[in-house]
Amino acid sequence: MSFEHPNRNNETIRDVELDIMSRPPEHNTTNLDLDRMNLMLDLLGHPEQSFRVIHITGTNGKGSTARMAEAICRAYGLRTGLYTSPHLEKVNERICIDGQQLSDDDFIDIWDQTKDLVALVDAKMAEQGKPKMSFFEVLTAMAIWKFADAPVDVAIVEVGMGGRWDATNVLDADAAIIGPVDMDHMQWLGDTVEQIAGEKVGIIKPGCTAIIGPQPHEEAVMPIIEEAAARNHATLVRDGYEMSVTDRMPAVGGQVATLNTPGGTYEGVPIAKFGEHQAHNALAALAAAEVVLPINGPLDGDLVAEALSSVRIPGRIEQIRTSPTIILDGGHNVNAAEALRRAIEENYDFKQLVGVVAMMKDKQVEEYLGVLEPILSSVVVTENSWRDRVMPADDLEKIAVEVFGRERVVKEPNLPDAIQTAVNMVDAEDELGVGYGHGVLICGSFVTAGDARAMLEEHASPTMRQAMAIHQPSVEPDDDGGVGGEHADDEPDDADTLDDQIGPDDFDVFDVLGLGHQHDTDAGADTDAAGDSTDSTGAAELSGEAGEAGAAGETDTTGAANTNGAHGTDHRAESSDGTAANEAA
Repeated sequence: MSFEHPNRNNETIRDVELDIMSRPPEHNTTNLDLDRMNLMLDLLGHPEQSFRVIHITGTNGKGSTARMAEAICRAYGLRTGLYTSPHLEKVNERICIDGQQLSDDDFIDIWDQTKDLVALVDAKMAEQGKPKMSFFEVLTAMAIWKFADAPVDVAIVEVGMGGRWDATNVLDADAAIIGPVDMDHMQWLGDTVEQIAGEKVGIIKPGCTAIIGPQPHEEAVMPIIEEAAARNHATLVRDGYEMSVTDRMPAVGGQVATLNTPGGTYEGVPIAKFGEHQAHNALAALAAAEVVLPINGPLDGDLVAEALSSVRIPGRIEQIRTSPTIILDGGHNVNAAEALRRAIEENYDFKQLVGVVAMMKDKQVEEYLGVLEPILSSVVVTENSWRDRVMPADDLEKIAVEVFGRERVVKEPNLPDAIQTAVNMVDAEDELGVGYGHGVLICGSFVTAGDARAMLEEHASPTMRQAMAIHQPSVEPDDDGGVGGEHADDEPDDADTLDDQIGPDDFDVFDVLGLGHQHDTDAGADTDAAGDSTDSTGAAELSGEAGEAGAAGETDTTGAANTNGAHGTDHRAESSDGTAANEAA
């Protein structure tokens, strides 16, 4: 907390989150400009001029690339600011200093310092008949102010959506990264890849270095990118031309690749993420770091390896459980589905993989499911916590049946029920009871991934935590105590005593959520009626009420799945519009 601006109103992080998230979305038909952000920076004294900037757009891969670039810069001793979206569980995730998300107190403090200026901007816009600041604009202004206040040496900033009119585009990039450009958010960005590319090249600024990832529609997109670079006298660094990935091979927990950039060749770089696309994300991140780091020639290979081997990216092909294997992925478009499928085919040997899918109704649902159909044995269709935008399970079921056939589709509208159904299906086929070759893939939206992550990770019962201490290791161990290893050292004696009591087939999502076994037989329910009324909230309540504060979503929304109902308001519905700007649904 700042001395000059203490938490004067004794606000909680929940209060602040509600204040910000109840604001309008960024992108609609009335506010496609940067007027509010430019005025805000004027009032703040242009803090954005105090640090260097890596600015990142693209249909997919923005968040991963941003985290990799941040890790490399931080490994070199630079103080870093990282701004990403959406958040999976908590709004603080969006703003990080030196690799650490803001504490609740820090986040409240930044809001306290900026909210009066936000009110001034709102009043000025009202005089002009324009909308007030959107929630994403407010969060972006808070991030910029925090970066200057820290102060940071370099800010790594992920575009919310598009580029040209995105709130982050008040920044002038030293390195502008444009990842793959594909079809997504067509209602705002355009119906063709050419139109979408025209929006994304808006982040290329005069004299910057434009780093271009592999383009699935190269013939259509590259002329637009090259023209924008020439117009701004930008240096062009293209994947497959001025930089490249070679000698790539899968490895435990990720992959190893040789990365060739304008600065040099980096051999045998460990990358702690699965999939060829992540190697190309790492390449772009490395090229961008070369631009902002005050180093002549190639960077130190050991520092680069240390940085890229340590990056953790929640919700992106993230293995969160073993026995059975449970993978989360927040991708929601065809390009993301293709990357997910390739990564699973390359790094896993599933005999059975059951999908748990919930998607937004404005997405290319049939095409997305079609890409994943060859790797999924069956699919459980469900709904996530964003009630205003999620596709109803009935509608998703109809589409899934067209793709998979009737016999491979199960409908469970409540996400906890859907996860348990998928786990039961896997257990039924797992003759050895050890989980090998059998898995569950939870995917279709960052809201879905965030909801599931909160359910499976934060609300694990003590019994499941002890069981997790036995079933080691997970694919991506977390040095500070993460999935799978969190309690291995804390309670070794308890884990040892449970070794013969808990088997891999004892996974129960309702155990994990602390909901009890409310789906026991009617006879058991009658016998234990008193206990059920006390202990079981029911999956329907979690998913429909308490769970509606689930993962913060695709479009700058809020909350993490709660099992107590006390914070169970669905704040996505509080926006004045059901759509929002930095949507990663």
